[in-house]
Amino acid sequence: MNTTAHEVLGFVQENDIKFVRLGFCDILGQQKNISIMADELPFAFAYGVSFDAHAIKGFRDVTRSDLLLFPDPATLTVLPWRPGPGRVARFYCDIKNPDGSAFSHDGRILLKRAIEQVESKGYLCKIGSECEFYLFRTDENGEVTNATLDRGGYLDISPLDRGEDMRREICLTLEEMGLRPKTSHHEQGPGQNEIVFASNDPLTCADNLQTFKSVVRAIAMRNGLFASFMPKPLPNTAGSGLHINLSLAQNGTNIFQDIGEGRSKVAESFIAGVLDKAREMTLFLNPLANSYDRFGEFEAPRYVSWSHHNRSQLLRIPAAIEEKSRMELRSPDPATNPYLAFALVIAAGLRGIEQDMTLPAACDHDLYTADAGIVDKLDVLPESLDEAIACTEGSAFVAQIVGEELLANYLALKKTEATEFKATGNKTVFYQERYFGVV
Repeated sequence: MNTTAHEVLGFVQENDIKFVRLGFCDILGQQKNISIMADELPFAFAYGVSFDAHAIKGFRDVTRSDLLLFPDPATLTVLPWRPGPGRVARFYCDIKNPDGSAFSHDGRILLKRAIEQVESKGYLCKIGSECEFYLFRTDENGEVTNATLDRGGYLDISPLDRGEDMRREICLTLEEMGLRPKTSHHEQGPGQNEIVFASNDPLTCADNLQTFKSVVRAIAMRNGLFASFMPKPLPNTAGSGLHINLSLAQNGTNIFQDIGEGRSKVAESFIAGVLDKAREMTLFLNPLANSYDRFGEFEAPRYVSWSHHNRSQLLRIPAAIEEKSRMELRSPDPATNPYLAFALVIAAGLRGIEQDMTLPAACDHDLYTADAGIVDKLDVLPESLDEAIACTEGSAFVAQIVGEELLANYLALKKTEATEFKATGNKTVFYQERYFGVV
């Protein structure tokens, strides 16, 4: 990987790159980009590329509308589906104010700060993601239909699974771009798929997740399909999750080994911190009205609890050994802004360590069938967008991590969405018009 501007400029010249995409995302996680000609790249590295921040949701008002994109040299990748002559490269960018200071709403900056905090305590954090998505057919005009690619189920093979060639193409493309997919398979829902990534530092993981979604969409389109990352695109079928696998190392040793057995107090306190702030973070981890249709069925959590191996829990410790030991947070969905999501989860866990929190007893029950005597003792995740807003609005913790101005802007957008959702007479129509074919 080329990591300096000088090396990048040499690579661009030697590899017939003519177009450069400067990528970033808004506070909701929606990907954006500006394309520049390759000969403008030296100027971009030195002075940034201006854009209208007022036109980006949640960024700025019209009186302070200038912001600058500075490409991160370490994120250079060539887009394999845009071959030469005149190849296309892409960078992810840091966003800065005209005076050169960091823009307070830039998720990459906020995640970098969270990483710096955890590393200042002597820990190395790694995150791996498991992202689910649906493949839908398109009509003769290229418009998305409600027909899924297939009727397959969990781990099915051809002919029930018609997505295996697509997943193969996606994984090969990702490898060509320097990403490391580990496994891929058909998921529970018809036309639903999952690709799992190797763990990496949190910033790289978030960048890779954005790249992954772009690749999936591009390859789906090339095959006459539409890839949906909507949390619950179809009623009565499995929703799509974005499971976050997180581990911490100290002095080269993964401290997530032996969780719950009293031999990993720091990791247990980290998990306790995540559980403690789970309800307050949910609005950022599950940002759509549609997100809340997913909870409580098809292995999506409903309660704030943890256990080993158990997929009915919010947080589980998978069966793994040594360096593969980790926690898996199962509530987030693919509509999240990964930079903000990862920053909040890391900060919540670090708070648990700093306050020496005690991990509650594991809940070793199937929470989809457990009786009231068990589940009534557990906190419940927010059950609607309105409830999630209420949980986040009074959170000093969330305000501290994302900043009061970003939080206010985010809440304003989500309150408008919640009001419009409540006003609709038919939530299916709302989902179709607001999310389907977009998310």
